[in-house]
Amino acid sequence: MLNPGDTIGILGGGQLGRMMALAAAKLGLKAHIYCPDENSPAFDVTPYKTVADYEDEAALEAFAQEVSVVTYEFENIPALAVDFLKARLSVLPNDNVLKVSQDRLTEKNFFNTIDIKTAGFAPIDNQDDLHQAVESLGLPALLKTRRFGYDGKGQKFLKTPEDLAGAFEEIGAQPAILEAFVPFEREISVIAARNEQGQTVSYDIAENVHKDQILNTTTVPANIDANIAAQARKIGESVAAELDYVGVLAVELFLLPESFENRLVANEMAPRVHNSGHWTEAACLVSQFEQHIRAVAGWPLGSSERHSDVVMTNLIGDDIEQRSQLLENSQISYHSYGKAETRQGRKMGHFNKISQRSHD
Repeated sequence: MLNPGDTIGILGGGQLGRMMALAAAKLGLKAHIYCPDENSPAFDVTPYKTVADYEDEAALEAFAQEVSVVTYEFENIPALAVDFLKARLSVLPNDNVLKVSQDRLTEKNFFNTIDIKTAGFAPIDNQDDLHQAVESLGLPALLKTRRFGYDGKGQKFLKTPEDLAGAFEEIGAQPAILEAFVPFEREISVIAARNEQGQTVSYDIAENVHKDQILNTTTVPANIDANIAAQARKIGESVAAELDYVGVLAVELFLLPESFENRLVANEMAPRVHNSGHWTEAACLVSQFEQHIRAVAGWPLGSSERHSDVVMTNLIGDDIEQRSQLLENSQISYHSYGKAETRQGRKMGHFNKISQRSHD
């Protein structure tokens, strides 16, 4: 168990690392950010930083000497860094979690192994595999790289047989997976947390809407009944228990129409704090970021109870210019990530609009 004044090492210097560092400071803990990008926004909120490649063993050794435990803000960390660090101190969540979540095929097989339903899928290693998979799974379908995809990157939606031509090359001719399209009613996610003692909590289920394959809004409570909400929370908590997870994780789910026997289908998991959990900053006593820090520090978890209804909206690219009117709204909590350069499709911040909690 960490003590006030101890240091948590965070791999990754983006907005998630930044918000984790802020949460650590609130609890009296220090955060040391390790990231190759010298302009990382997380560097603005802590004086402790390392600017080095993730495979720089000398830098990793010095980093390990300065921290008590290591966590991360993104799942695509090179295996060399994780293997190097875990030989010296705890890396949480554990590296088995990374092995599952870094590869979409491995992840889908994991879900099915623990009886969590997914859309039909098939591995794709070449264009011929793609044609055979389409014959089995049908169209429409989604072709995704097995590794390193996020916010719609490394993906191609296939609607007609004509879309297959050159599709494998379009995603970089790299190992991929074809997922059958599911006719979902809405996308939801569960944010769960677990500590080393096995204490587990989960937040109220969030309903997510994407725009241009990037999360646009998250609304809580989701427009689902209590039974579906309970099933979703059980899925998140089951994943955490099965992986001996420590920290916060998100599981994204599709809700299918009532005509389907199994209405919840897992899309993917994220072994970290998640964009669809940003609402917890304004609507809960303990945010997902504080919850994650508590878990990796070996502390008891806090309450996940929600005190307000809330809609979280991402500020993408030029959306950040809305700050003046957002700051004037008494129901809105505004959060900028401090990124110096505004780019199309780049997450620049978010805001939470709260209202009185409904009887749900």
